Amino acid sequence: MSDDLSETPATADRARSFGAVAEAYDRGRPTYPAEAVAWLAGGEAKVVLELAAGTGKLTRELVDQGHAVFATEPDEAMLEVLRRRVPEVSAKVATAESIPANDRSVDVVVVAQAFHWFDPDVALPEIARVLKPGGHVALVWNSRDERIPWVRRMGDILGRQDLDTSSSEHLVHSDLFGFMEEASFKHWQEVNRETILDMARSRSSFAVMDDEERERHLVEVRAFYDDYGRGMDGMQVPYVTRCYRAVVVDRDDTGPAGEDEQPDGPVVSDGTDTDMLLIDFR
Repeated sequence: MSDDLSETPATADRARSFGAVAEAYDRGRPTYPAEAVAWLAGGEAKVVLELAAGTGKLTRELVDQGHAVFATEPDEAMLEVLRRRVPEVSAKVATAESIPANDRSVDVVVVAQAFHWFDPDVALPEIARVLKPGGHVALVWNSRDERIPWVRRMGDILGRQDLDTSSSEHLVHSDLFGFMEEASFKHWQEVNRETILDMARSRSSFAVMDDEERERHLVEVRAFYDDYGRGMDGMQVPYVTRCYRAVVVDRDDTGPAGEDEQPDGPVVSDGTDTDMLLIDFR
C-alpha cells in the first residue's frame, strides 16, 4: 500500500488495484491478534462499522468477539470474498468519504490497513458524523518486525509500505476527535512456499506491474524463500500490530426544537431482532 497520501493518478490506480488480487490478499495477508481487536473495539459488545473492510480479515475477528458489525468496501471483488468469509455480516460497496449510515448511529468506526488511502479532509468529518456521542474511531496496521535481519531482507523484496502508520497523525491534528491513544501487539504469521507468493501478489505494487515484471518479482520471492524458509515447515513472519484510537468530540447539534433531529435507533441491529445486522442505507 502506498505511503503517498496525495491523490495522484498513480496513487488512485494503486488504491483501486486490490480487487484483481482479492483471493491472493485473503490467503497471503496476516490476521489480527485477539488482544489487538479487543483494544480497538474498547470492551463490551458494540455496534461497529468497518470501513475499507477488504476481504474480512478484521471483520471475522470482530464478529467472533461478539460485536454487531457491518462493513463497507469500495471494491466489489474484495467484498465478495468478505461475504464468503463472514456471511452473517451486512456489507455494502461504499467509500469512507461517503458513508451510507445515519448520524450518530454506531459506537465504533474501525479501519484496518487502509486509512492511508482515505482523503482525511472528507473521511474524518464523515466518521465523526456517524459516531454516537462517546464513540471512537480506531485504526490498525500489521507491520513486519524488521528488527530481525531476514525480515528486513523480506522488506527489501516486498516493500515497506505497511510499516508507515504516519497517516494516523491526521487524528492528532483533527478538532473532531480527542486525545489519540496508541497500543502495539506482537504476533506471528505462518507462511509456506505458496502463501509467500500470495503475500507478494497481494501488494498494490504487484497488481499494477506488467506480466514480465510480475514473473521477475515472483522468481525473486521464491529465491528468498529457498534461502530462509524451512521447506514444508514454512517460516514464521513476526508482526507488530500498531493500533490507534480517539473519541469523537461531542457536538452541540440540538438547536431549536424540531431542528436537526436525528433518526432514532442504530443503523445496525443490536442482534435482538430477526433481521440481524441490517444497514439502513441512505
